[in-house]
Amino acid sequence: MARRPLPRILSTGSAQIARSRELARTAADSATDVLHPLITITRGLRRLAAAGRRKWADTPKDKRGPLLFLVASVILVVALAPYGPLLAVITLMAAAAWQGRDRPPATPDGPDASQTERLKSLYEALVPYFSTAEDPEPLYAHGGDWEKAFPEYEFDGSGRVAHLAIRYPAYFPDGEPEARTRVEHLLSAKSGRGREYHFAWDEEGNQLTVTVLAPLPTDIAAQRFVTAPGETVLGFTDPSEVQRTLPLTHGEERRDVPPVVWRTGIRSTEPHLLVMGQPGTGTSTLLRSIALQALQYGDMLIVEGGGTGEYACLTGRDGVLAVECSLAGALSGLEWAAAETERRLIAVNRARQEGNPPPEDTKRPLWLLLDRPTALGHVTEADGDKDPLSLLQVPLRHGRAAGVTVVVAEQFDSMDALTDAVRQHTRARVVLGPATTAQLEAVLGAPPHTTPTSHVPPGRGYARLGTGPVLRLQVPATPDPYDDATSDAHRQAVLDLLPPRTTPADEEPEAVEPEAREPEAVEPEAREPEAVDPDTEERTDPVAEPVPAKAVAAETS
Repeated sequence: MARRPLPRILSTGSAQIARSRELARTAADSATDVLHPLITITRGLRRLAAAGRRKWADTPKDKRGPLLFLVASVILVVALAPYGPLLAVITLMAAAAWQGRDRPPATPDGPDASQTERLKSLYEALVPYFSTAEDPEPLYAHGGDWEKAFPEYEFDGSGRVAHLAIRYPAYFPDGEPEARTRVEHLLSAKSGRGREYHFAWDEEGNQLTVTVLAPLPTDIAAQRFVTAPGETVLGFTDPSEVQRTLPLTHGEERRDVPPVVWRTGIRSTEPHLLVMGQPGTGTSTLLRSIALQALQYGDMLIVEGGGTGEYACLTGRDGVLAVECSLAGALSGLEWAAAETERRLIAVNRARQEGNPPPEDTKRPLWLLLDRPTALGHVTEADGDKDPLSLLQVPLRHGRAAGVTVVVAEQFDSMDALTDAVRQHTRARVVLGPATTAQLEAVLGAPPHTTPTSHVPPGRGYARLGTGPVLRLQVPATPDPYDDATSDAHRQAVLDLLPPRTTPADEEPEAVEPEAREPEAVEPEAREPEAVDPDTEERTDPVAEPVPAKAVAAETS
Protein backbone atom coordinates (compact mmCIF):
# COMPACT_ATOMS: atom_id res chain seq x y z
CA MET A 1 0.00 0.00 0.00
CA ALA A 2 1.53 3.32 -1.10
CA ARG A 3 2.19 5.92 1.56
CA ARG A 4 0.26 9.12 1.25
CA PRO A 5 2.29 12.36 1.28
CA LEU A 6 1.97 14.56 4.30
CA PRO A 7 -0.17 17.65 4.02
CA ARG A 8 1.72 20.68 2.82
CA ILE A 9 1.04 22.57 6.01
CA LEU A 10 2.75 19.79 8.04
CA SER A 11 5.75 19.29 5.73
CA THR A 12 6.61 22.93 5.03
CA GLY A 13 5.24 24.74 8.08
CA SER A 14 7.65 23.43 10.73
CA ALA A 15 10.05 26.35 10.20
CA GLN A 16 7.17 28.83 10.46
CA ILE A 17 5.93 27.18 13.66
CA ALA A 18 9.40 27.33 15.24
CA ARG A 19 9.74 30.97 14.19
CA SER A 20 6.33 31.75 15.69
CA ARG A 21 7.27 30.09 18.95
CA GLU A 22 10.50 32.09 19.12
CA LEU A 23 8.61 35.35 18.47
CA ALA A 24 6.05 34.49 21.16
CA ARG A 25 8.78 33.67 23.66
CA THR A 26 10.58 36.93 22.86
CA ALA A 27 7.37 38.91 23.25
CA ALA A 28 6.65 37.24 26.60
CA ASP A 29 10.15 38.05 27.88
CA SER A 30 9.83 41.66 26.73
CA ALA A 31 6.46 42.00 28.39
CA THR A 32 7.83 40.54 31.60
CA ASP A 33 10.68 43.06 31.60
CA VAL A 34 8.29 45.95 30.96
CA LEU A 35 5.74 44.84 33.52
CA HIS A 36 8.29 43.78 36.13
CA PRO A 37 7.72 46.88 38.37
CA LEU A 38 3.96 46.34 38.23
CA ILE A 39 4.38 42.66 39.04
CA THR A 40 6.64 43.51 41.98
CA ILE A 41 4.18 46.08 43.39
CA THR A 42 1.25 43.66 42.96
CA ARG A 43 3.15 40.93 44.77
CA GLY A 44 4.00 43.38 47.57
CA LEU A 45 0.36 44.51 47.94
CA ARG A 46 -0.68 40.88 48.18
CA ARG A 47 1.93 40.24 50.91
CA LEU A 48 0.86 43.39 52.81
CA ALA A 49 -2.79 42.34 52.62
CA ALA A 50 -1.88 38.85 53.87
CA ALA A 51 0.09 40.39 56.74
CA GLY A 52 -2.89 42.63 57.61
CA ARG A 53 -5.27 39.67 57.66
CA ARG A 54 -2.88 37.74 59.94
CA LYS A 55 -2.62 40.76 62.24
CA TRP A 56 -6.45 41.09 62.36
CA ALA A 57 -6.86 37.37 63.05
CA ASP A 58 -4.29 37.45 65.84
CA THR A 59 -5.93 40.46 67.53
CA PRO A 60 -8.33 39.52 70.38
CA LYS A 61 -11.99 40.39 69.82
CA ASP A 62 -12.11 42.78 72.75
CA LYS A 63 -9.30 44.85 71.20
CA ARG A 64 -10.59 45.01 67.64
CA GLY A 65 -12.79 48.06 68.33
CA PRO A 66 -9.94 50.29 69.57
CA LEU A 67 -7.83 49.06 66.66
CA LEU A 68 -10.50 50.11 64.14
CA PHE A 69 -10.86 53.50 65.83
CA LEU A 70 -7.06 53.99 65.61
CA VAL A 71 -7.01 53.09 61.90
CA ALA A 72 -9.93 55.39 61.15
CA SER A 73 -8.21 58.25 63.01
CA VAL A 74 -5.03 57.78 60.98
CA ILE A 75 -7.01 57.76 57.71
CA LEU A 76 -8.84 60.94 58.72
CA VAL A 77 -5.62 62.74 59.60
CA VAL A 78 -4.04 61.70 56.31
CA ALA A 79 -7.09 62.80 54.34
CA LEU A 80 -7.17 66.27 55.97
CA ALA A 81 -3.41 66.90 55.77
CA PRO A 82 -2.05 68.83 52.72
CA TYR A 83 -0.97 66.34 50.05
CA GLY A 84 -1.83 63.60 52.54
CA PRO A 85 -3.52 61.16 50.11
CA LEU A 86 -0.70 61.56 47.58
CA LEU A 87 1.98 60.92 50.20
CA ALA A 88 0.01 57.96 51.53
CA VAL A 89 -0.22 56.39 48.06
CA ILE A 90 3.51 56.93 47.45
CA THR A 91 4.35 55.40 50.84
CA LEU A 92 2.07 52.43 50.15
CA MET A 93 3.63 51.81 46.72
CA ALA A 94 7.14 52.00 48.17
CA ALA A 95 6.24 49.54 50.93
CA ALA A 96 4.64 47.22 48.38
CA ALA A 97 7.73 47.39 46.13
CA TRP A 98 9.99 46.58 49.09
CA GLN A 99 7.84 43.66 50.18
CA GLY A 100 7.47 42.32 46.64
CA ARG A 101 11.18 42.26 45.76
CA ASP A 102 12.90 38.98 44.85
CA ARG A 103 14.44 37.55 47.98
CA PRO A 104 17.16 34.88 48.15
CA PRO A 105 16.21 31.70 49.96
CA ALA A 106 16.74 32.08 53.67
CA THR A 107 19.53 30.00 55.12
CA PRO A 108 18.67 28.04 58.23
CA ASP A 109 20.11 29.39 61.46
CA GLY A 110 21.06 25.98 62.83
CA PRO A 111 21.87 22.55 61.45
CA ASP A 112 19.24 20.55 59.62
CA ALA A 113 17.95 17.19 60.75
CA SER A 114 20.77 15.09 59.24
CA GLN A 115 23.46 17.42 60.57
CA THR A 116 21.88 17.39 64.02
CA GLU A 117 21.90 13.60 64.03
CA ARG A 118 25.57 13.59 63.06
CA LEU A 119 26.46 15.99 65.88
CA LYS A 120 24.45 13.92 68.36
CA SER A 121 26.30 10.79 67.23
CA LEU A 122 29.66 12.49 67.77
CA TYR A 123 28.54 13.70 71.19
CA GLU A 124 27.39 10.24 72.29
CA ALA A 125 30.63 8.67 71.01
CA LEU A 126 32.72 11.10 73.08
CA VAL A 127 30.83 10.45 76.34
CA PRO A 128 33.08 7.52 77.48
CA TYR A 129 36.22 9.62 76.88
CA PHE A 130 35.15 12.94 78.44
CA SER A 131 33.07 11.85 81.45
CA THR A 132 33.54 10.19 84.81
CA ALA A 133 31.10 8.92 87.41
CA GLU A 134 32.41 11.36 90.05
CA ASP A 135 31.58 14.49 88.02
CA PRO A 136 28.56 16.23 89.67
CA GLU A 137 27.76 18.31 86.57
CA PRO A 138 29.05 16.32 83.61
CA LEU A 139 29.47 18.13 80.33
CA TYR A 140 29.17 14.81 78.53
CA ALA A 141 26.38 12.42 79.46
CA HIS A 142 24.20 10.03 77.49
CA GLY A 143 21.23 12.03 76.25
CA GLY A 144 22.85 15.32 77.25
CA ASP A 145 22.94 18.67 75.48
CA TRP A 146 25.43 18.56 72.59
CA GLU A 147 25.14 22.32 71.94
CA LYS A 148 27.15 23.09 75.07
CA ALA A 149 29.96 20.74 74.00
CA PHE A 150 30.12 21.93 70.37
CA PRO A 151 30.14 25.77 70.32
CA GLU A 152 31.27 25.94 66.65
CA TYR A 153 30.55 23.63 63.74
CA GLU A 154 30.58 23.76 59.96
CA PHE A 155 29.56 21.26 57.28
CA ASP A 156 30.66 20.79 53.69
CA GLY A 157 28.48 20.26 50.66
CA SER A 158 28.16 16.53 51.28
CA GLY A 159 26.85 17.05 54.82
CA ARG A 160 30.01 15.92 56.60
CA VAL A 161 31.79 17.89 59.31
CA ALA A 162 34.30 20.40 57.93
CA HIS A 163 35.12 22.32 61.14
CA LEU A 164 34.27 21.51 64.73
CA ALA A 165 35.20 23.08 68.08
CA ILE A 166 34.89 20.65 71.01
CA ARG A 167 34.88 21.62 74.68
CA TYR A 168 36.05 18.99 77.13
CA PRO A 169 36.31 18.87 80.94
CA ALA A 170 39.48 20.02 82.68
CA TYR A 171 40.20 16.60 84.17
CA PHE A 172 40.73 15.01 80.76
CA PRO A 173 44.46 14.09 80.43
CA ASP A 174 45.10 16.13 77.28
CA GLY A 175 48.85 16.05 77.98
CA GLU A 176 49.07 12.29 77.40
CA PRO A 177 49.66 11.26 73.78
CA GLU A 178 47.73 8.01 74.22
CA ALA A 179 44.57 9.82 75.36
CA ARG A 180 44.84 12.29 72.50
CA THR A 181 45.35 9.53 69.95
CA ARG A 182 42.22 7.70 71.06
CA VAL A 183 40.06 10.81 70.72
CA GLU A 184 41.59 11.74 67.34
CA HIS A 185 41.06 8.25 65.97
CA LEU A 186 37.42 8.31 67.08
CA LEU A 187 36.73 11.72 65.55
CA SER A 188 38.36 10.82 62.23
CA ALA A 189 36.29 7.64 62.03
CA LYS A 190 32.98 9.26 62.97
CA SER A 191 33.46 12.40 60.85
CA GLY A 192 34.28 10.51 57.66
CA ARG A 193 37.22 8.40 56.55
CA GLY A 194 39.45 9.18 53.60
CA ARG A 195 40.11 12.79 54.66
CA GLU A 196 42.97 14.42 56.55
CA TYR A 197 42.05 16.13 59.81
CA HIS A 198 44.09 18.68 61.73
CA PHE A 199 43.72 18.58 65.52
CA ALA A 200 44.62 21.70 67.54
CA TRP A 201 44.58 21.07 71.31
CA ASP A 202 44.19 24.14 73.54
CA GLU A 203 45.22 22.84 76.97
CA GLU A 204 44.62 26.17 78.69
CA GLY A 205 41.11 26.64 77.32
CA ASN A 206 40.15 22.94 77.38
CA GLN A 207 39.09 23.02 73.75
CA LEU A 208 39.89 20.87 70.73
CA THR A 209 39.52 22.28 67.21
CA VAL A 210 39.09 19.79 64.37
CA THR A 211 39.61 21.06 60.82
CA VAL A 212 39.39 19.14 57.56
CA LEU A 213 42.47 19.90 55.45
CA ALA A 214 42.16 20.51 51.75
CA PRO A 215 44.20 18.17 49.52
CA LEU A 216 47.64 19.48 48.57
CA PRO A 217 48.08 20.32 44.87
CA THR A 218 49.52 17.47 42.80
CA ASP A 219 49.80 19.37 39.50
CA ILE A 220 53.00 21.28 40.31
CA ALA A 221 55.70 20.26 37.85
CA ALA A 222 59.46 20.59 38.17
CA GLN A 223 60.70 24.14 37.53
CA ARG A 224 63.24 26.72 38.67
CA PHE A 225 62.26 27.83 42.15
CA VAL A 226 63.06 31.30 43.45
CA THR A 227 65.53 30.31 46.17
CA ALA A 228 68.94 31.41 47.40
CA PRO A 229 72.09 29.26 47.21
CA GLY A 230 71.94 26.62 49.91
CA GLU A 231 68.13 26.41 49.85
CA THR A 232 66.38 23.34 48.46
CA VAL A 233 62.62 23.02 47.99
CA LEU A 234 61.52 19.60 49.19
CA GLY A 235 57.87 20.17 48.31
CA PHE A 236 54.83 22.17 49.28
CA THR A 237 52.62 22.25 52.36
CA ASP A 238 49.62 24.03 53.92
CA PRO A 239 49.52 27.86 53.89
CA SER A 240 48.98 28.02 57.65
CA GLU A 241 52.18 26.11 58.47
CA VAL A 242 54.85 28.33 56.87
CA GLN A 243 55.26 32.10 56.48
CA ARG A 244 56.73 32.05 52.99
CA THR A 245 55.37 31.49 49.49
CA LEU A 246 57.04 30.86 46.15
CA PRO A 247 55.76 32.10 42.78
CA LEU A 248 55.11 29.11 40.54
CA THR A 249 53.96 28.68 36.95
CA HIS A 250 51.42 26.09 35.86
CA GLY A 251 51.04 26.48 32.13
CA GLU A 252 49.92 30.07 31.68
CA GLU A 253 48.69 30.33 35.27
CA ARG A 254 50.80 31.87 38.04
CA ARG A 255 50.19 31.29 41.71
CA ASP A 256 51.94 31.47 45.08
CA VAL A 257 52.38 28.19 46.97
CA PRO A 258 53.88 27.71 50.48
CA PRO A 259 57.08 25.60 50.22
CA VAL A 260 59.04 23.36 52.58
CA VAL A 261 62.57 24.78 52.25
CA TRP A 262 65.56 22.77 53.47
CA ARG A 263 68.69 24.83 54.12
CA THR A 264 72.15 23.27 53.79
CA GLY A 265 75.66 24.58 54.15
CA ILE A 266 77.98 25.58 56.96
CA ARG A 267 75.23 27.45 58.87
CA SER A 268 72.68 24.67 58.61
CA THR A 269 71.52 22.73 61.64
CA GLU A 270 70.12 19.93 59.45
CA PRO A 271 72.92 19.35 56.91
CA HIS A 272 71.82 15.84 55.82
CA LEU A 273 68.52 14.29 54.75
CA LEU A 274 66.88 10.88 55.18
CA VAL A 275 63.92 9.89 52.99
CA MET A 276 61.78 6.85 53.84
CA GLY A 277 58.85 5.33 51.98
CA GLN A 278 57.30 2.34 50.32
CA PRO A 279 58.00 1.32 46.70
CA GLY A 280 56.26 3.65 44.27
CA THR A 281 55.67 6.48 46.75
CA GLY A 282 58.01 9.02 45.12
CA THR A 283 61.34 8.72 46.93
CA SER A 284 63.28 8.66 43.64
CA THR A 285 61.17 11.58 42.42
CA LEU A 286 62.23 13.61 45.45
CA LEU A 287 65.90 12.78 44.87
CA ARG A 288 65.63 13.81 41.21
CA SER A 289 64.04 17.09 42.26
CA ILE A 290 66.85 17.71 44.77
CA ALA A 291 69.47 16.84 42.15
CA LEU A 292 68.08 19.30 39.59
CA GLN A 293 68.17 22.08 42.19
CA ALA A 294 71.59 21.21 43.64
CA LEU A 295 73.33 21.07 40.24
CA GLN A 296 72.89 24.82 39.86
CA TYR A 297 75.56 25.49 42.49
CA GLY A 298 77.42 22.24 43.22
CA ASP A 299 78.76 18.85 42.13
CA MET A 300 77.08 15.52 42.70
CA LEU A 301 77.82 11.82 43.12
CA ILE A 302 74.83 9.48 42.74
CA VAL A 303 74.71 5.89 43.98
CA GLU A 304 71.67 3.90 42.87
CA GLY A 305 71.35 0.63 44.73
CA GLY A 306 68.15 -0.50 43.02
CA GLY A 307 69.76 -0.59 39.58
CA THR A 308 66.58 0.53 37.79
CA GLY A 309 68.15 3.43 35.89
CA GLU A 310 66.14 6.16 37.59
CA TYR A 311 69.02 8.64 37.18
CA ALA A 312 70.23 7.77 33.69
CA CYS A 313 69.18 11.22 32.51
CA LEU A 314 71.92 12.73 34.72
CA THR A 315 74.79 10.64 33.38
CA GLY A 316 77.49 12.79 31.82
CA ARG A 317 75.82 16.06 32.76
CA ASP A 318 77.77 19.08 33.89
CA GLY A 319 78.40 18.78 37.64
CA VAL A 320 77.51 15.07 37.86
CA LEU A 321 80.73 13.30 38.83
CA ALA A 322 79.31 9.79 38.42
CA VAL A 323 76.11 7.75 38.53
CA GLU A 324 77.09 4.41 40.07
CA CYS A 325 74.84 1.34 40.02
CA SER A 326 77.41 -1.38 40.72
CA LEU A 327 78.99 -2.31 44.02
CA ALA A 328 82.55 -1.63 42.88
CA GLY A 329 81.66 1.79 41.52
CA ALA A 330 79.72 2.71 44.65
CA LEU A 331 82.60 1.69 46.93
CA SER A 332 85.21 3.58 44.91
CA GLY A 333 83.01 6.65 44.67
CA LEU A 334 82.22 6.77 48.38
CA GLU A 335 85.88 6.17 49.29
CA TRP A 336 86.79 9.16 47.14
CA ALA A 337 84.02 11.19 48.81
CA ALA A 338 85.41 10.37 52.26
CA ALA A 339 88.94 11.35 51.16
CA GLU A 340 87.59 14.53 49.55
CA THR A 341 85.82 15.45 52.79
CA GLU A 342 89.05 15.04 54.75
CA ARG A 343 90.98 17.06 52.16
CA ARG A 344 88.49 19.91 52.40
CA LEU A 345 88.63 19.86 56.19
CA ILE A 346 92.41 20.11 56.23
CA ALA A 347 92.44 22.87 53.61
CA VAL A 348 89.83 24.92 55.44
CA ASN A 349 91.55 24.38 58.79
CA ARG A 350 94.92 25.46 57.37
CA ALA A 351 93.38 28.59 55.83
CA ARG A 352 91.75 29.54 59.13
CA GLN A 353 94.99 29.12 61.02
CA GLU A 354 96.71 31.43 58.53
CA GLY A 355 93.87 33.95 58.70
CA ASN A 356 92.90 33.46 55.05
CA PRO A 357 89.48 32.73 53.53
CA PRO A 358 88.70 29.12 52.59
CA PRO A 359 90.22 27.94 49.30
CA GLU A 360 88.10 28.17 46.19
CA ASP A 361 88.12 24.38 45.63
CA THR A 362 86.36 23.90 48.98
CA LYS A 363 83.52 26.40 48.44
CA ARG A 364 81.60 24.51 45.75
CA PRO A 365 79.13 22.17 47.49
CA LEU A 366 79.45 18.42 47.02
CA TRP A 367 76.28 16.31 47.14
CA LEU A 368 76.11 12.57 47.76
CA LEU A 369 72.76 11.08 46.72
CA LEU A 370 72.18 7.45 47.69
CA ASP A 371 69.00 5.68 46.58
CA ARG A 372 68.45 2.34 48.36
CA PRO A 373 72.10 1.81 49.43
CA THR A 374 71.12 -1.17 51.61
CA ALA A 375 70.49 -3.18 48.43
CA LEU A 376 74.23 -3.02 47.80
CA GLY A 377 74.86 -3.89 51.44
CA HIS A 378 73.20 -7.28 50.93
CA VAL A 379 75.63 -7.96 48.09
CA THR A 380 78.61 -7.07 50.27
CA GLU A 381 77.52 -9.62 52.87
CA ALA A 382 77.78 -12.36 50.25
CA ASP A 383 81.05 -11.12 48.72
CA GLY A 384 82.69 -10.08 51.97
CA ASP A 385 83.26 -6.49 50.83
CA LYS A 386 82.86 -3.31 52.83
CA ASP A 387 79.37 -1.93 53.36
CA PRO A 388 78.87 1.32 51.37
CA LEU A 389 77.04 2.88 54.30
CA SER A 390 80.12 2.49 56.49
CA LEU A 391 81.97 4.88 54.16
CA LEU A 392 79.48 7.64 54.94
CA GLN A 393 80.68 8.16 58.50
CA VAL A 394 83.21 10.89 57.60
CA PRO A 395 80.92 12.81 55.17
CA LEU A 396 78.05 12.63 57.65
CA ARG A 397 80.09 13.72 60.66
CA HIS A 398 82.20 16.44 59.02
CA GLY A 399 80.13 17.23 55.93
CA ARG A 400 78.67 20.47 57.25
CA ALA A 401 82.10 22.05 57.79
CA ALA A 402 83.44 20.66 54.49
CA GLY A 403 80.47 21.61 52.31
CA VAL A 404 79.39 18.00 51.75
CA THR A 405 75.68 17.09 51.89
CA VAL A 406 74.40 13.52 52.11
CA VAL A 407 70.89 12.45 51.05
CA VAL A 408 69.83 8.85 51.71
CA ALA A 409 66.56 7.35 50.42
CA GLU A 410 65.49 3.96 51.74
CA GLN A 411 62.41 1.78 52.09
CA PHE A 412 60.70 0.81 55.33
CA ASP A 413 61.53 -2.89 54.96
CA SER A 414 65.27 -2.04 55.02
CA MET A 415 65.13 0.55 57.77
CA ASP A 416 66.92 -1.75 60.24
CA ALA A 417 69.91 -2.01 57.88
CA LEU A 418 70.74 1.69 58.20
CA THR A 419 73.86 2.41 60.22
CA ASP A 420 73.94 4.45 63.42
CA ALA A 421 75.81 7.26 61.64
CA VAL A 422 72.96 7.66 59.16
CA ARG A 423 70.37 7.70 61.93
CA GLN A 424 72.24 10.19 64.11
CA HIS A 425 73.39 12.74 61.53
CA THR A 426 70.34 12.93 59.22
CA ARG A 427 68.33 15.51 61.16
CA ALA A 428 66.11 16.39 58.21
CA ARG A 429 63.55 13.62 57.66
CA VAL A 430 60.90 12.93 55.02
CA VAL A 431 58.35 10.09 54.92
CA LEU A 432 56.43 9.51 51.69
CA GLY A 433 53.42 7.32 51.04
CA PRO A 434 51.03 5.59 53.43
CA ALA A 435 52.50 4.95 56.87
CA THR A 436 51.20 4.22 60.32
CA THR A 437 51.52 6.64 63.20
CA ALA A 438 54.18 4.41 64.78
CA GLN A 439 56.28 4.45 61.59
CA LEU A 440 55.96 8.22 61.27
CA GLU A 441 57.00 8.75 64.87
CA ALA A 442 59.94 6.34 64.51
CA VAL A 443 61.33 8.23 61.50
CA LEU A 444 60.30 11.82 62.22
CA GLY A 445 60.72 11.68 65.99
CA ALA A 446 57.24 13.14 66.62
CA PRO A 447 53.72 12.23 65.55
CA PRO A 448 51.99 14.46 63.00
CA HIS A 449 49.10 16.72 63.96
CA THR A 450 47.01 15.24 61.17
CA THR A 451 45.54 11.81 60.57
CA PRO A 452 47.47 9.88 57.88
CA THR A 453 45.28 8.26 55.23
CA SER A 454 45.72 4.83 53.67
CA HIS A 455 45.51 6.02 50.06
CA VAL A 456 47.66 8.97 49.00
CA PRO A 457 49.01 10.09 45.61
CA PRO A 458 52.72 9.59 44.81
CA GLY A 459 54.93 12.20 46.41
CA ARG A 460 52.58 12.86 49.34
CA GLY A 461 53.90 12.51 52.87
CA TYR A 462 55.33 14.36 55.86
CA ALA A 463 58.54 16.29 56.50
CA ARG A 464 60.31 17.47 59.62
CA LEU A 465 63.45 19.61 59.70
CA GLY A 466 65.36 19.09 62.92
CA THR A 467 63.16 19.78 65.93
CA GLY A 468 60.58 21.74 63.94
CA PRO A 469 56.94 20.81 63.46
CA VAL A 470 55.79 17.91 61.31
CA LEU A 471 54.53 19.33 58.01
CA ARG A 472 52.44 17.81 55.28
CA LEU A 473 54.43 17.53 52.06
CA GLN A 474 53.72 17.17 48.35
CA VAL A 475 56.80 16.64 46.16
CA PRO A 476 56.77 18.42 42.77
CA ALA A 477 56.29 16.06 39.85
CA THR A 478 59.82 15.21 38.66
CA PRO A 479 59.53 11.89 36.77
CA ASP A 480 62.19 10.08 34.80
CA PRO A 481 62.15 11.72 31.34
CA TYR A 482 63.23 8.42 29.75
CA ASP A 483 60.19 6.58 31.11
CA ASP A 484 57.53 5.86 28.49
CA ALA A 485 54.73 6.39 31.02
CA THR A 486 55.78 10.02 31.60
CA SER A 487 53.56 12.70 30.09
CA ASP A 488 55.03 15.02 27.48
CA ALA A 489 54.60 18.11 29.65
CA HIS A 490 56.41 16.63 32.66
CA ARG A 491 59.11 15.10 30.44
CA GLN A 492 59.83 18.44 28.79
CA ALA A 493 59.84 20.21 32.17
CA VAL A 494 62.57 17.87 33.46
CA LEU A 495 64.60 18.04 30.24
CA ASP A 496 64.60 21.83 30.39
CA LEU A 497 66.18 21.72 33.85
CA LEU A 498 68.97 19.25 33.02
CA PRO A 499 72.48 20.72 32.78
CA PRO A 500 74.27 20.43 29.43
CA ARG A 501 75.95 17.12 28.70
CA THR A 502 79.73 17.46 28.94
CA THR A 503 80.64 13.76 28.62
CA PRO A 504 78.94 11.28 26.26
CA ALA A 505 76.91 8.71 28.15
CA ASP A 506 78.75 5.77 26.52
CA GLU A 507 82.23 7.06 27.37
CA GLU A 508 84.04 7.11 30.67
CA PRO A 509 85.65 10.34 31.85
CA GLU A 510 89.40 10.48 31.61
CA ALA A 511 91.27 9.80 34.81
CA VAL A 512 92.99 12.78 36.35
CA GLU A 513 96.26 12.00 38.03
CA PRO A 514 96.34 13.56 41.50
CA GLU A 515 99.27 15.72 42.39
CA ALA A 516 101.61 13.84 44.70
CA ARG A 517 102.32 15.59 47.99
CA GLU A 518 103.67 14.62 51.28
CA PRO A 519 100.93 14.26 53.87
CA GLU A 520 100.95 17.09 56.34
CA ALA A 521 99.79 16.58 59.86
CA VAL A 522 97.69 19.15 61.65
CA GLU A 523 98.57 20.19 65.17
CA PRO A 524 95.94 18.79 67.54
CA GLU A 525 95.75 21.94 69.66
CA ALA A 526 95.12 24.16 66.63
CA ARG A 527 92.18 22.16 65.25
CA GLU A 528 88.57 23.14 65.21
CA PRO A 529 86.04 21.06 67.18
CA GLU A 530 85.09 19.33 63.93
CA ALA A 531 88.67 18.52 62.86
CA VAL A 532 89.70 15.19 61.44
CA ASP A 533 90.18 12.27 63.82
CA PRO A 534 93.79 11.28 64.52
CA ASP A 535 93.31 7.85 62.97
CA THR A 536 92.23 9.39 59.65
CA GLU A 537 94.77 12.21 59.71
CA GLU A 538 97.50 10.23 57.93
CA ARG A 539 95.18 9.24 55.02
CA THR A 540 95.43 12.66 53.42
CA ASP A 541 95.99 12.39 49.71
CA PRO A 542 94.78 15.82 48.62
CA VAL A 543 93.35 16.22 45.15
CA ALA A 544 93.34 19.57 43.45
CA GLU A 545 89.92 19.07 41.79
CA PRO A 546 87.07 16.61 42.48
CA VAL A 547 87.78 13.43 40.55
CA PRO A 548 84.92 11.24 39.29
CA ALA A 549 84.50 7.92 41.02
CA LYS A 550 85.23 5.96 37.85
CA ALA A 551 88.56 7.77 37.51
CA VAL A 552 89.46 6.79 41.06
CA ALA A 553 88.56 3.19 40.29
CA ALA A 554 90.76 3.23 37.17
CA GLU A 555 93.62 4.76 39.12
CA THR A 556 93.45 2.29 41.99
CA SER A 557 93.27 -0.69 39.62
